[in-house]
Amino acid sequence: MTKTELISAVADKTDFTKKNAETAVNAIIATITDALASGEKVSIVGFGTFEVRDRKEKQVNPQTKQMMTAPASKAPAFKAGQALKSAVNK
Repeated sequence: MTKTELISAVADKTDFTKKNAETAVNAIIATITDALASGEKVSIVGFGTFEVRDRKEKQVNPQTKQMMTAPASKAPAFKAGQALKSAVNK
């Protein structure tokens, strides 16, 4: 599902116009992004948790096996909640 398809689905499930649905979807994405950028965890009960995880520095390139240094970084991560897992596994 693309962002455009998500906006259409939100508009279909609510009384929102596509323009209002787009505003709502963009606001949700921006809010989650801002929270993660500031180091916060975002938990949506019944859906899952968004968080930032630290990646360690790596010393080997797995394709060429040559020594190189990939710097430590942060990466966004999502952990699905039990209700979402159950819905997917029906």
